[in-house]
Amino acid sequence: MNTPSLDDLIELGAVQDAQGLQGQIKVRPHSSDPVALLSSKALWLSLIPRRSAGVANSVEQASLTLYQVKQAKMHSGTVVIALEGITDRDQAEALKGARILVGRDVFPKTDTDSYYWVDLIGCKAVNLQGESLGEVIDVNDNGAHGIITLGDLETKTVKQLVPFVKEVVQDVDLPNRLLTLDWQADW
Repeated sequence: MNTPSLDDLIELGAVQDAQGLQGQIKVRPHSSDPVALLSSKALWLSLIPRRSAGVANSVEQASLTLYQVKQAKMHSGTVVIALEGITDRDQAEALKGARILVGRDVFPKTDTDSYYWVDLIGCKAVNLQGESLGEVIDVNDNGAHGIITLGDLETKTVKQLVPFVKEVVQDVDLPNRLLTLDWQADW
């Protein structure tokens, strides 16, 4: 299998620590419902080398390694994963800080009216008056509800943060990559 680009993968969490003595890793998931992380049969781990003085960001490369998942389960708010080839605590501790990534195609299928937040990134956002509010740069969870970051996707310039609640989000049209929001451009 060819190593994909980091742009082709979606980060689901990060290795927090080793778990036990048999090489399991403790992963801090980025989602409160880590269904994709729990159901993945293979994961890419990205270890980014420590930044050296004088090394430009574009030169800095992350190493990607594919691991087959033997087992994944929830445990006290984290996901504990056993990976093929990681058999002891020392090997697991060496992965501490690694980012956990998968391809979007391995996510479990959703219902017709459901979607993953990652699918919203790049969608255009308009208000009820048809005014452009920008593009969805990111979607995050602040505990009470989601937050949509709107702006310019190419430059990552943020214009607004909008609550992702049903009173604001009027329509999500994924085939046309469009969100309709009850929101004003100058708020």
